Amino acid sequence: MKALTWQGKRDVRVEEVPDPVLEEPTDAIVRVTSTAICGSDLHLYEVLGAYLSPGDILGHEAMGVVEEVGEEVTHIRPGDRVVLPFNISCGSCFMCDRQLYAQCETTQVRAAGKGAALFGYTSLYGSVPGGQAQYLRVPQAQFGPIKIPDGPPDERFLYLSDILPTAWQAVQYADVPAGGTLAVLGLGPVGQLAVRIARHLGVERVIGVDLVPERLQLARDWGCEVVDLTDVDERGGSDSSDGVASALLDLTSGRGADAVIDAVGMEAHGSPGAKAAQTAVGMLPDVLARPLIDRFAVDRLNALNTAIKGTRRGGTVSVSGVYGGEVDPMPMMEMFDRGLQLRMGQCHVHRWSDDILPLVLDDTDPLGVGQLATHVLPLQDAPEAYAMFQAKTDGCLKVVLQP
Repeated sequence: MKALTWQGKRDVRVEEVPDPVLEEPTDAIVRVTSTAICGSDLHLYEVLGAYLSPGDILGHEAMGVVEEVGEEVTHIRPGDRVVLPFNISCGSCFMCDRQLYAQCETTQVRAAGKGAALFGYTSLYGSVPGGQAQYLRVPQAQFGPIKIPDGPPDERFLYLSDILPTAWQAVQYADVPAGGTLAVLGLGPVGQLAVRIARHLGVERVIGVDLVPERLQLARDWGCEVVDLTDVDERGGSDSSDGVASALLDLTSGRGADAVIDAVGMEAHGSPGAKAAQTAVGMLPDVLARPLIDRFAVDRLNALNTAIKGTRRGGTVSVSGVYGGEVDPMPMMEMFDRGLQLRMGQCHVHRWSDDILPLVLDDTDPLGVGQLATHVLPLQDAPEAYAMFQAKTDGCLKVVLQP
């Protein structure tokens, strides 16, 4: 089969690789009909390469048609159409019983000290081959795959694999009070969906922050006020997080938003020192880079610092952007003094899927998922699509690949 493989920093290639086969009675084989490039895939493209090996298959947003199932898989069968949550969970362990599916104890990668295994996401999360391929082996298929009806196009369902429940969880964690204000930092796919979900769930005022004109306009189209990062960077002097936070304070009577979602993560704009450190570590051989990333890694914390400074006293910071640092400095005195709540983590996809599926099935498409993709391309074009998505050129917001 053909699959997108990692070969090095900013070097991904579509190659012929062996077809997957059933390995456990709880496995399934799925023929992938659509797969997407996620913003967190760009971390693999740039800063997390030390945990990848040449030939690793990328991708954790996928859906398709069941081709084969193991003997312990009974809720789906060949021919069924399914969406595949990006985290691999058993559905019955201590953590899964508490709907903490991203911490599944059956698939936890204990050797790396991490939570549930993920499709296509480094040795830290199990080195499980990913979904940017023609076929995918699905472990824990007795629970994981979400069966969907035939008929509607893939674009209506694909985002149930990750970004739609991730945005839903971010809004739920934000817990915006009635009549409150929510700020969303980063208007990529998760940020855009968070804006739409918040408005759908009745949040009266949403403020989005980004620097890409097309993304700012799209958020406006969904009833969001916007702050253009390029207009406020200078207000913060050497720390642009101060400038954005000041803008949020100005828009909220000097108080700050009731809740702020950080939908950016470890590669935030405006953190030159941390970017230099990430770049330096990325130039080291993997055997040296891995312990540095594991024990001494730093993130570009501009977005998180903005979220902390832009939230009102007693408010909530909800983090959906991926972070990987171990020694990142945190403004603990400010957080403690202002009584902030901080909620974060990988999305527990199955926890939210029953709430979201009726909206996806609604022909009015209330969250606009059918129009989120700006580029639908053949799998063969994936290398160019990665470069375009990272550079944010050609109005690229979301890329869907069709194997």
